[in-house]
Amino acid sequence: MEKAARQLRPVLWIAFLVALTSAGHYLTPPAYRLWHSLFQRLYYLPVVYAAISFGWRGGLVTAAFSGACYLPHILTTWSDQHHYARDQYAEIFMFFAVGLVTGVLSDRERAQRAELKRVYEELQSSFEQVKRADRLSSLGQLAAGLAHEIRNPLSSIDGAAEVLQTGTDSEDVRQETLTIIRRECARLFRLLTDLLDFARPRQPELGVVNLENVLEKVINLVGHSAGREIRFVKETSPQLPAILGDEEQLAQVFLNLSINAVQAMPEGGEIRLQARRCDHGVVVEVLDQGVGVPEEHLDRIFDPFFTTKDTGTGLGLSVVHQIVTQHGGTVSAQRNPDRGMTFRVFLPSKPLPETREKG
Repeated sequence: MEKAARQLRPVLWIAFLVALTSAGHYLTPPAYRLWHSLFQRLYYLPVVYAAISFGWRGGLVTAAFSGACYLPHILTTWSDQHHYARDQYAEIFMFFAVGLVTGVLSDRERAQRAELKRVYEELQSSFEQVKRADRLSSLGQLAAGLAHEIRNPLSSIDGAAEVLQTGTDSEDVRQETLTIIRRECARLFRLLTDLLDFARPRQPELGVVNLENVLEKVINLVGHSAGREIRFVKETSPQLPAILGDEEQLAQVFLNLSINAVQAMPEGGEIRLQARRCDHGVVVEVLDQGVGVPEEHLDRIFDPFFTTKDTGTGLGLSVVHQIVTQHGGTVSAQRNPDRGMTFRVFLPSKPLPETREKG
């Protein structure tokens, strides 16, 4: 019912415009020829409107209706003025020409619009299929990486258990074997912890975070275990703005990046944590002087289980990427011109609640 009403509405408008224009012709005295010329041009409005709304058929039907309404006026009013009446007859043929051309162009535009809609829907469908394929591919990579990471510690534990099973009497061998078992169990525990952090991330508990204090805590925490060969330098711009975020998760981000930097510098060096204000938020950079990441691996360093180190789960940077993304930010990595890496974290500014600052 509603659809029929929508279709009927333009028909009524077309009939109203034609009737109104015709009434103007019949009610205006012949002496006001300028007004008659104006009414004559007004017939084009319903013709064009019908052609746009209903295509060339609608244009021709409305042109015929307009001509039928206008023709009696020509015959009764201008029959004694042959030259002027002839021009009016020609004008009726122009109604048909305008209706046909406008309708054809409208039909073509409508067909192109329908084709574009079809192509857009196909692209959307293809995009969804690509996303599903990408999720399946990521799941396969995740499963393969998990199997590889678990197999190595299990092999070590199995070998150690076989040694114990032989019933060796050497206390040193027993202690060394038990150490291997405990070390590999700790490695599995760390792997599963990182995997759970990655697979089931909790939503950030937003609060006002002082990033300068967070970086100071991270440096104090990592600095004690890094050794004297590693020097930490913190550089923050004056009046660094507080941001809205989860302090614990953001601390984990910079803790992971700092630990990575320490592990990449076995011979020592300097690690810089720099924070500055930018147009739409805050940028924090972690710069190290380590061995760096090969150029061909830069695109994969945030992938789950991808690592260039002999030890490690390959989930640390994935967790970093996940947390930063949950905060609406971005994280990137690039090689330094001389040596080492720079990890850049951008955190956007958000309206701060009227609460006490954390940290």
